[in-house]
Amino acid sequence: MKKIIMAFVIGTAALSFVFGQTKTSADSKLEAKIIAIEKAGWEAWKNKDASWARDNCTEEFLLVNSEAVSNKTQVVKATATDCEVKSYSLDNFKFVTLDKDTVLLTYTAGQNGVCNSKPIPANVRASVVYVKRGSKWLEALYMETPTNP
Repeated sequence: MKKIIMAFVIGTAALSFVFGQTKTSADSKLEAKIIAIEKAGWEAWKNKDASWARDNCTEEFLLVNSEAVSNKTQVVKATATDCEVKSYSLDNFKFVTLDKDTVLLTYTAGQNGVCNSKPIPANVRASVVYVKRGSKWLEALYMETPTNP
């Protein structure tokens, strides 16, 4: 399983680098919309509001971090109980249109809190894939990698 996750991490990083170098978003309105949705997700997480994940993630959604790979049901359940988030900050957004119904967002996040009584990494790089379903953009994958300050 770890080999699969590492292959995915490397592949996502490569996609981010390649597409980021050769393709830029012509649709700044879409970029702003996706960033706003993502920021709302962080605020919902801080406020223990599971409705954001329920309403803004695909049924196949996966969250990948240093602790586990979690599906939508697990994330919705955990949001209301598992973490105490004191503060967070988001910065360095990069946005890539992969196709008309798929976008990639990367950014850095600073966070202060605990999940399951353990401190969360203070700094992470996040990679997020959004897909368009009907007229709505939904988060299909959220992956974070701890970084040095």
